[in-house]
Amino acid sequence: MPESKSKFLIPTIGAAVVLTGGIAAYMYFKGGPAGDSAGALGSAKVVPSSALMATYITTDPQAWAKLQQFGTPEAQQLVAKGLESFNKDMLKDSNISYEKDIKPWAGSVMIAVLPPNAVKPAQFNTPAASNKPIKLQSEPNILLVVGIKDKIAALNFGNKLKAQKGIKFQESDYKGEKITETTDKGKPTYSVVLNNSQLILAPEKQAVEQAIDTFKGQPSFATKEGASNILSKGVDVKNTLAQIYIPDYAGMVQQLAAANPQGTQLPPQTLKQLQQVKSMVAGVGVDDAGLRVKAIANLDPQLNKFQYQNTPAKIVGQFPTDTFALVSGQGISRTWSTVLEQSKDYPEFNQAVAQVRQQLKAVANLDLDKEVLGWMDGEFALGTIPSNQGILASVGFGGALLFDTSDRKTAEATLSKLDDLVKKQSLNVAQRDISGKKITEWQIPQQGALLAHGWLDEDTLFVALGSPIADAIATNKSQSLDNSDTFKAVTGSLQKPNGGYFYVDMDKTMTLVNRFAVAQPVPPEASAVLSSIRGLGVTATSPDKSTSQVEMLLALKPKTAK
Repeated sequence: MPESKSKFLIPTIGAAVVLTGGIAAYMYFKGGPAGDSAGALGSAKVVPSSALMATYITTDPQAWAKLQQFGTPEAQQLVAKGLESFNKDMLKDSNISYEKDIKPWAGSVMIAVLPPNAVKPAQFNTPAASNKPIKLQSEPNILLVVGIKDKIAALNFGNKLKAQKGIKFQESDYKGEKITETTDKGKPTYSVVLNNSQLILAPEKQAVEQAIDTFKGQPSFATKEGASNILSKGVDVKNTLAQIYIPDYAGMVQQLAAANPQGTQLPPQTLKQLQQVKSMVAGVGVDDAGLRVKAIANLDPQLNKFQYQNTPAKIVGQFPTDTFALVSGQGISRTWSTVLEQSKDYPEFNQAVAQVRQQLKAVANLDLDKEVLGWMDGEFALGTIPSNQGILASVGFGGALLFDTSDRKTAEATLSKLDDLVKKQSLNVAQRDISGKKITEWQIPQQGALLAHGWLDEDTLFVALGSPIADAIATNKSQSLDNSDTFKAVTGSLQKPNGGYFYVDMDKTMTLVNRFAVAQPVPPEASAVLSSIRGLGVTATSPDKSTSQVEMLLALKPKTAK
């Protein structure tokens, strides 16, 4: 959001409230919106149907209070300090307090993004002598809908705001509603109170007029095709803090790209890709595990070519418990085929793929599609594991790739070609036995193994960076990752079955970060926040070809944790 449009809320919140009527009217309408997520549909009824997207932020104190159960004392102090600074910056040069004057009456907020105003050619008839650049596109309009949950408190705040120095008010009538133009430090903003229960604010008068038209009966965001369904269903998260609604994903991207001063018209093939997603809704909430985000995309099954596969999630158990980051999934070969099919209209991409194919064939005599990616048809995972031994001593960690395949013969032939290629270089190729498993290593003289590969069972191949990582994967003596407390806490509540995981153990990750940040340490503020995070877990599911879901959990440490 442009800075000029993000700072208009406080100076104008009370201006329109002052002009809404007498004390009797406020007493009559004192109930007002409750400020919870159920009010999203009510707010959407005064947002024009042309809105590209809308975000609904709840002010339900119980939802926000849930966040206070997390975080180290340092992080809690940092948040408190940040809120204090925010209040001082937004309300400086006034005697207004957010806690005393605004919080008691302001309900939940919907922030809608409207299309840019149509630009008339006459607007660009500038004097010939002027060298000022002409901006042909305009920025999207921002419209705020603020619920008024206590009219008396709102009236008191409005009167207090009206007495502030340097703020000018001017009224105008539009279809029987009074629009207030509030000028603060030379910047005008516009507001109106509808039905004594909703305060509409915008930096452009036209946006407020459109909201009034909607209130008077014009089509609203709540009735817009694609929006009504996602507004009523929302996303199932506990203690909802915010929800985001995008009823026409491709249309939104197209209009925002056109409004960008540096933007160009989207190529037809790009627009076709975007049209696979019809609408999207996302929610942010707080539960006992931490901060949870869920997003649901409604897809066009005729355009969606990707064939989703659930993973058995068995491959995670092949990694040791000290693995601090992991990405897993299913069916690389099928995904590659889908990417090629959907990218056939992209000359640049096809040219790049052709170059990779040619170079791989020339250097290693390998076919990219058949011999490298073709046999990767099962579950796969990439994990990073700490180690201070051998060639990894200087970096402190190594990595391992695991693949389940139904075509072991092709995989072995590919590895054999790579081994032969390495032998022609300055590396040694040798074999050793690890817990009964025959492992092949690429060794650097006097330094140890750079890379190792071998089979854990009949259909599971591993490729490890460094001998210590190969030993850890092949022996698997320690507890496996899927049984570790941190992995369970971070991923255990994510939806199952799923297409794989993205997982980060923040404590182990920060240990390595701090090791390499001696010269330039992590700032105390960032360290305080990161030390409150236990880990990050992300997964995706697809119940059918018309729905795709993503879930992310930022697992937080309890407030009592040190």
